[in-house]
Amino acid sequence: MSEPVAEPEPEDEGNSHLFAVRTTGGQEKIVMRLLEARIKMEKINIQSVLLLSDLKGYVVVEAQDVSAMFDAIQGIRHIRGQLRGELTYNEIDKYLIKKSTVSELAVENTVEIIAGPFKGMKATITRLEKEKEEATVILLDATYQLPVTVDANYLKLVPA
Repeated sequence: MSEPVAEPEPEDEGNSHLFAVRTTGGQEKIVMRLLEARIKMEKINIQSVLLLSDLKGYVVVEAQDVSAMFDAIQGIRHIRGQLRGELTYNEIDKYLIKKSTVSELAVENTVEIIAGPFKGMKATITRLEKEKEEATVILLDATYQLPVTVDANYLKLVPA
């Protein structure tokens, strides 16, 4: 009778590395899905795959080391190579954590509305509702003062 073999302990978070894998333009989602399928089948030893909308032509692979990453991407269609070296967490953390637009705004700020029916208009903030992520603004281009409540994510701070 054979003894049960203990499962290896998972590596702690500090041992993973981030690599940028170059893909055919526009095929990033397909590459990510293929890698995800391999992870689910436990055929590869990578922790995660990340698709960044601002990083066209690349997916970010989190793996134990370079060899684990190379094993993972072998034979996958649309992969064109890998950037030398590895990415640091600081290089991608701005993509991971969505910062609330409301936290950057204050009453009396001049903003530009970047979406919605008032797109392109400038306004002054008169009230902020941080919980709802909404702002009440007075349009600067309007002939009379009309307070309008808009989603704070539709606002961009205009430098003074």
